[in-house]
Amino acid sequence: MRFISKQLLKYDMDPTFAGYLSIVIMLLFIIILCIVANFITKKVVIRIITKMVNNSKFQWDNMLLERKVFHKLSHIVPPIIIYYFAPTFLSVQHLIEKGAMTYLIIMGVIIINSSLNAINDVYQTYEISKVKPVKGYIEVVKIIVITLGVIMMIANLIEKSPLILLSGIGALSAVFMLVFKDSLLGLVAGIQLSNNDMVKVGDWIEMPKYGANGDIIDISLNTVKVQNFDKTITMIPSYALISDSFINWRGMQTSGGRRIKRSLFIDTNSISFCTEDMISNFKNIHYLTEYIISREREIAKYNSKKKINKSNPVNGRALTNIGVFRAYISNYLQNHPGINQEMTLMVRQLAPSEHGLPLEIYAFTNSVQWAVYETVQADIFDHLFAIAPEFGIQLFQNPTGNDFKKIIDK
Repeated sequence: MRFISKQLLKYDMDPTFAGYLSIVIMLLFIIILCIVANFITKKVVIRIITKMVNNSKFQWDNMLLERKVFHKLSHIVPPIIIYYFAPTFLSVQHLIEKGAMTYLIIMGVIIINSSLNAINDVYQTYEISKVKPVKGYIEVVKIIVITLGVIMMIANLIEKSPLILLSGIGALSAVFMLVFKDSLLGLVAGIQLSNNDMVKVGDWIEMPKYGANGDIIDISLNTVKVQNFDKTITMIPSYALISDSFINWRGMQTSGGRRIKRSLFIDTNSISFCTEDMISNFKNIHYLTEYIISREREIAKYNSKKKINKSNPVNGRALTNIGVFRAYISNYLQNHPGINQEMTLMVRQLAPSEHGLPLEIYAFTNSVQWAVYETVQADIFDHLFAIAPEFGIQLFQNPTGNDFKKIIDK
């Protein structure tokens, strides 16, 4: 600036006016220099870097580009130039240096955070990220970086050593514990969730307390994001998955089968011994032919051995329509293409109640997809509801308006 002032004085200018004019010229020079440096960085250097990244086979540099790490680095050049020329303005040198250094610290924190986001993006391209997410840990590092950045910025402004401010953090630990309570709880929860493999991205969890029933789409330091099946989003605190109970359906999804556990309620008044005509008809049913022939031989052998008087059906052993119906359902499921034959399959009676005799089907489909599972289950029960009368079986349901209307009409 002295050089500029000397050059102006050669033109017989007033020294005071020349001094002010030299300051303006110097300011314009610095501004133009910053603009040119920023322009060159963004329009030339960044374009060259972008072209190199696009031609590269690596993925990490693409993530850095998408997070605009290189673009944010270009913002460092102007404050460096301003800081370099600060001694030119002796009266406000300290203010300019403090301002430039503060801006550099802020941009440094922003660049580090963007780089950490890029690291997380790169990590998520690997399958292990679904089992061992690191987003929570990265957010902890972000908190540390921001805290250190604030301390350095304050230390720069008050011209004190950052170590002095760091020594005072111990006294403020209680305040930090209160302010960052959720983050600390989330960090501990994240470590436990990760180490114990309790949840991962893609798991279907059910947590009625929080209205969550869907797939986990994100695990962060403080929250677990669940997309419910109605496409709504539920945010669950990370520590809630440690302190409260929830259902994780991952075991079902990885087993290759989804359970069917549903009952038909049989009207007990329709249960009876099989007549000869009924047995004859049952022999014509594909899934019952071998069963009926085998059971007839077994029953006849038993009654003959015990010398049972068959004039009364109560004596000895005999087929019942509910037993035959249960055998039919079992054989039907064993031949159903949608049922997993490698997993538990049974048809059992539960305790009778005021709603009749529950005949429960316990089986697994060979697909865990929701739509396929519901289709297979519906097809099975459609068939059973329709075929039950063929066995003389009446299914129970509470009286409806049509039932009362029929009684009145009679």
